[in-house]
Amino acid sequence: MGIGTSIFLIAVGAILTFALNATVGGVDLDIVGWILMAAGVVGLILTLVWSRRRQVVTTTAEQPVEYRRVEERRDVNPPM
Repeated sequence: MGIGTSIFLIAVGAILTFALNATVGGVDLDIVGWILMAAGVVGLILTLVWSRRRQVVTTTAEQPVEYRRVEERRDVNPPM
């Protein structure tokens, strides 16, 4: 889950918990909102921890690589 998704879940959960006074048959929207906010916070924390654990590892060759360029001209006759 990314940072954007986590923030989206927190926002939707806050809207369901604090802004709505609607009732849906058999579903408590306050509890659903709290659950969404908790999932968003957990996802945000895990995303931040996971992104810090990534490290860039660079390696160098032990011996430098040597390149040679060989050209052959076919438009000139060989010397006699």
